[in-house]
Amino acid sequence: MGHTRKALRTTAVGAVSATLVAGTALGLAPTAQAAPNPVRFVDITGDGGTVLKANVVTPAGADGTHRYPLLVMPTSWGLPQVEYLAQAQKLADSGYVVVTYNVRGFWQSGGEIEVAGPPDIADASKVIDWALAHTPSDAGHIGMAGVSYGAGISLLTAAQDKRVKAVASLSGWADLIDSIYAGRTQHVQASALLDGASIVTGRQSAELRQTFDDFYSSNLAKEPELIAWGKKRSAAAYVDQINRNGTAIMLANAWGDTIFPPNQYADFYEKLTGPKRLEMRPGDHATAELTGLFGLPNDVWKDTTRWFDHHLRGEDNGIDREQPVQLKSRSKGGYEGYPDWKSVAATDRKIALGGTTTIRANVNSGADGGVVFLSSILDQVAQLPPMASIPLLPRRWAAVWQSEKYAEAQQVRGTAKLHTTLTPTKESGTLVAYLYDVGPLGLGKLVSNAPYTFHGRTPGKPFGVDLELSSTAYDVPAGHRLALVVDTVDPLYIEHNPSGAQLTFSSPANDPSYVSVPLREQ
Repeated sequence: MGHTRKALRTTAVGAVSATLVAGTALGLAPTAQAAPNPVRFVDITGDGGTVLKANVVTPAGADGTHRYPLLVMPTSWGLPQVEYLAQAQKLADSGYVVVTYNVRGFWQSGGEIEVAGPPDIADASKVIDWALAHTPSDAGHIGMAGVSYGAGISLLTAAQDKRVKAVASLSGWADLIDSIYAGRTQHVQASALLDGASIVTGRQSAELRQTFDDFYSSNLAKEPELIAWGKKRSAAAYVDQINRNGTAIMLANAWGDTIFPPNQYADFYEKLTGPKRLEMRPGDHATAELTGLFGLPNDVWKDTTRWFDHHLRGEDNGIDREQPVQLKSRSKGGYEGYPDWKSVAATDRKIALGGTTTIRANVNSGADGGVVFLSSILDQVAQLPPMASIPLLPRRWAAVWQSEKYAEAQQVRGTAKLHTTLTPTKESGTLVAYLYDVGPLGLGKLVSNAPYTFHGRTPGKPFGVDLELSSTAYDVPAGHRLALVVDTVDPLYIEHNPSGAQLTFSSPANDPSYVSVPLREQ
């Protein structure tokens, strides 16, 4: 297992640093050279004297006689400070002072990587202080925005700094543990990518290195520490403070985000009481925002600008009168508006998981969630999600249940939920549930999936399992079926099945098993 994790981290170095870092540097640097607005590269003193490398873009013609709304944008994990320059130019054209900065521990900024810990939040406030002192910024109209790491830091800063009036959190997280440890299962490919990128582009703190090592090693004695570490870095833990501050929060994410899955954003959105907006689109982590980073037309950045224009500049652009939940299906173009997340699914249709089925562990049945980034990008651009031939899945290692053929198209919207009774032969184990759209020839296209891990169970004693699959928007064509597949091995996750383990799924008469599929009103 250790060799596998080392290989994954090595893969991450190439995948993240070569693709994202090189692509950003080559693609965005020319934008800065051709900039119509003044751009300054400055050093800002962050928390504890740490030097942060930053860019300042001001509206053309700014001469100090007029104050402008301020936008502060922390960089994404592993990306250099030129990341947002294309968007910073557009925002400056619209009348904003924009300060983008490289977070501590990465590239030329000082310090070590704190993973959105207290020093990172203190840094953001120091950047605001600096901007108010050195730019024509308006102290009463301050916003923050960012992609991924910058999104998480922006949300956390809004909880701690009342000066932040509006946030656009793009492809970020609100609950770090529910992102990389959902279902009590390590999302190993996602974590390895983050680990590898930070080794190449930054300086890991001793705490971060130990956290990664404990995470990979499945050290249950360290689990409470891991959860506490993640909670401190999760905006969900500070939602009451954000609500008291009245911050206007826009959240945007992709259905197939393999680093920060959509469920945790939707849960957080429902707890917000101030002005709020939730957008979900096809794609993987940060892919929906990518074209906008190169200055190309982009829905996410367009709405981000509209969000700030309304909440920082007072522009009556109608965004406050639109349905606040905006979803785009993976199967077709166009957006669907809803008044709240609960309204996304008008009805639930249950697929009964009858009978008793036993599978053996330790072998990948052929059903899996694909490859981090690659699979969801293929789904985004070509509607080609991970596939499996459902009739050919070996029943020795995979449990399979199917619905009837649907006479009409089924518009899956929201979060499918699995309920079943599980009897293990070992005290620990992992299962992975997959929901497939199955065509006439038996080829299944992945609709959603999620892992589930248990520890400390009595072998031979049944217990109930309730598992939420990743939220999605997917249209099942007429004449197709839905299939639920459960196996025990998926390359996306670390599995905890001892050698020779078996899992038995049953459906007691007094507690029948099912998968509940959320459907849009038709």
